[in-house]
Amino acid sequence: MRQVVQDLEASRIREVANEGLGREGVLKFWFGESDEVTPAFIREAAIASLQAGETFYAHNLGLPELREALASYTDALHPGRGAAHWQDRLAVTSGGVNGLMLASQALVDAGDEVVVVTPAWPNLVAQPLIMGARVKSVPLKVLGSGPRAGAWALDMDALLAAITPATRMLIVNAPNNPTGWTLTAAEQRAILAHCRRTGTWILADEVYERLYFAADTPNGAASSFLDVAEPEDRVVIAHSFSKSFLMTGWRLGWLVLPAALTAAVGKLIEYNTSCAPVFVQRAASLALQRGAEVTPALVAHLKGCRDTLVPLLRGLPGVTLAEPLGGMYAFFRLDGRTDCLDTAKRLVREAGLGLAPGSAFSPEAAGWLRWCFASRDRERLVQGVQRLRHWIDTQAR
Repeated sequence: MRQVVQDLEASRIREVANEGLGREGVLKFWFGESDEVTPAFIREAAIASLQAGETFYAHNLGLPELREALASYTDALHPGRGAAHWQDRLAVTSGGVNGLMLASQALVDAGDEVVVVTPAWPNLVAQPLIMGARVKSVPLKVLGSGPRAGAWALDMDALLAAITPATRMLIVNAPNNPTGWTLTAAEQRAILAHCRRTGTWILADEVYERLYFAADTPNGAASSFLDVAEPEDRVVIAHSFSKSFLMTGWRLGWLVLPAALTAAVGKLIEYNTSCAPVFVQRAASLALQRGAEVTPALVAHLKGCRDTLVPLLRGLPGVTLAEPLGGMYAFFRLDGRTDCLDTAKRLVREAGLGLAPGSAFSPEAAGWLRWCFASRDRERLVQGVQRLRHWIDTQAR
């Protein structure tokens, strides 16, 4: 076995979830997905495809009709160029994580330097490591006082200083899992301008683009590198049907690429998965066509979940927490508790509460906990806070 694979750290989120195996009544908020099932009309589209016998291979880059729907969807969120502009810049992938891995396979050689903005979903750091890259983290900074205490912010000077002509790729996830941090358009322009000078590729994980709660956001989406980049820029955007369409288990995503890279990614898809299943792509096509029935209501519900959970957590003794602008997570710190993995395991055993440890996302997030608030029933969030309060009170005695 390759040493780099042996050295990969097992998921600490899974480690906490394993602590809850066999335990009745645990309120589970550790994984990054809603507990709401995929809408019936999407599931029925997949069933209809299977009943029609669509059980064969598809084009490496995805069904033409799905790519056409994705081109229209992309143009609606990032208007000005027309759907045809995006048509030859799309690759359908077997999940967002597969798309991110394909990007690393396409762009990163062993020994290359890759910069990652952290805290971040662990896969974003592990994938270039698997390719043999040297990964350098640039941590977000935590704001320490005022109404934004506990918020995570980008140190632009530190990031730009870390990106040099030796940097092959920058990986950035915004809106961010786990912190809820988002990039502004001005920050994206500054990063892009710098990466143009250094010749650095940008891999932007924008899976949470639609799960954004600012009142003045255009088209119901966070700012994207697609809004500021030119077609020839070295920018790859990773997306997924998982979050905004309630399709986590379907394993379908897509990449937006420079046109010159699309055929090469198609070859990589052949050697990874060959193609995404046709019946899943049929379901996704309908999800895009009728997305107005899913995503806006989901975002409104998630905002309500956030607005239920955050004030309750802020009311607990010793909690530091800023309201997240995007995503589906509350990321908070309990004063005096630096071993968040131990804390998360104890919360499972002693309080019946399942949260993810911040150290799963980066060393600088040690002491923090991530709470996925994507719950159908907001009362579960209230119950979870009550359990946390009781546990904190018990520890203080």
